[in-house]
Amino acid sequence: MRPLIVFAALAIAAGMVVPRYASQIGATPAAPTSSPADKVSGYARSIVVPRDARGHFQVDALIDGRRLNFMVDTGASVIALTASDAARLGIHPATHEFVAEVRTANGIVRAAPTQLDAVEVGDLVVRDVAALVLPDEALSDNLLGLSFLSRLRRFEYTDGKLVLEQ
Repeated sequence: MRPLIVFAALAIAAGMVVPRYASQIGATPAAPTSSPADKVSGYARSIVVPRDARGHFQVDALIDGRRLNFMVDTGASVIALTASDAARLGIHPATHEFVAEVRTANGIVRAAPTQLDAVEVGDLVVRDVAALVLPDEALSDNLLGLSFLSRLRRFEYTDGKLVLEQ
């Protein structure tokens, strides 16, 4: 239940943060990279993400060249990063930068908006992606939200798998 509340809270927080970055939205394709997800043949670049043992869709992504694991969350408005994974990316928001409020099962948590230069999932690449950094105790998994997904040509759940296409 807690992850659902965190996801909902991220959606609310993103509603406050995403408009600031809306003018910067514009996907630019880059060279393909490898991913554990299966590739789908065809003109568009696509990947198929199977469900994990918990029924979630997990992907490895390169964020500004560094690999992180994400749970795909179509209910999250933005990418959400744990503070420790953000630190691995060189993102160290100061206390005064935690300006977004996110409601979780443990109450209100402050999050710091940030911008990611490039997010790559398999052959799919999106540049200048809005994200939030949350304290480690507020988020168990990094979330791949709509600030990435909405910039794809499509994302679709079909036959028990998630299809991402650019």
